[in-house]
Amino acid sequence: MVTGGAGFLGSHLCERLLRDGHDVLSVDNYFTGRRENIAHLLGNTRFEAMRHDITFPLYVEVDEIYNLACPASPIHYQFDPVQTTKTSVVGAINVLGIARRVKAKVFQASTSEVYGDPTVHPQTEDYRGNVNPIGPRACYDEGKRCAETLFFDYHRQHKLRIKVVRIFNTYGPRMHPNDGRVVSNFIVQALLGDEISLYGTGAQTRAFCYVDDLIDGFIRMMDTGDEVTGPINLGNPVELTVRELAEQVIRLTGSRSRIIYQPLPADDPQQRRPDISLAAATLGWQPSVALEQGLTRTIAYFDKLLRETGRAVITNVAI
Repeated sequence: MVTGGAGFLGSHLCERLLRDGHDVLSVDNYFTGRRENIAHLLGNTRFEAMRHDITFPLYVEVDEIYNLACPASPIHYQFDPVQTTKTSVVGAINVLGIARRVKAKVFQASTSEVYGDPTVHPQTEDYRGNVNPIGPRACYDEGKRCAETLFFDYHRQHKLRIKVVRIFNTYGPRMHPNDGRVVSNFIVQALLGDEISLYGTGAQTRAFCYVDDLIDGFIRMMDTGDEVTGPINLGNPVELTVRELAEQVIRLTGSRSRIIYQPLPADDPQQRRPDISLAAATLGWQPSVALEQGLTRTIAYFDKLLRETGRAVITNVAI
């Protein structure tokens, strides 16, 4: 079972699990997930899609659970912050309850946001974070932190087999075009010839992992022995400024968009880069898709999407 199976990451995970020969149940309430993301899988007899909100109990028989359910971009998780917290916390309780009942192995997609605006750089798994518990991002940050607590308490108290990963910035085809994240924002703005919005000075740093690399990390983590619980960082350690990302998107799209500056949102991290030493040592994992290669694939996806929805784009993207 993949909760959030129709989302950006969830749909790629469902696709990979089917390719590996598994029967897959996607569970999604379609708040941010999109049916279009899994439409091509519906003809597969080993795939089933269920519309369900994971904050309500669910009774299914499964062997493994990947819990990816939760809006992950500030625009979406701040739209209904109470529901965001419920999805992370009550959703985790429901997922863990299923796992306990059927003795399933259960995977939690946590986030680098548990580190908040970090005072340690790069971030290692033993860093406890610098999170504002009452800020506008807390519904997501603290919800995910509490979900990790629940996973490890169920592991200690009920001997559940758990796997916890902390996801750093990830991008690729099927990102929501209006999710407010920098990669999708920049690409859509560049393709439309609009001004590209940088928040703050653009000097804040991020490290971007292509979706195929991340999903490979998920599979490797789930396939480890019961002694490996995590949390383990998954992300690309190659760091660049947000302005450098914008300039690269402009170059790859051939856009004439100009960069403008907007106020920095509250609690926006100034630096974000994973230390993936533990993932390399434990999973034999490291990213393989370079940023330019991944951006080129993602630009092609958005170019096609904008054309199909009738929005004019400024250039044909040559891939």
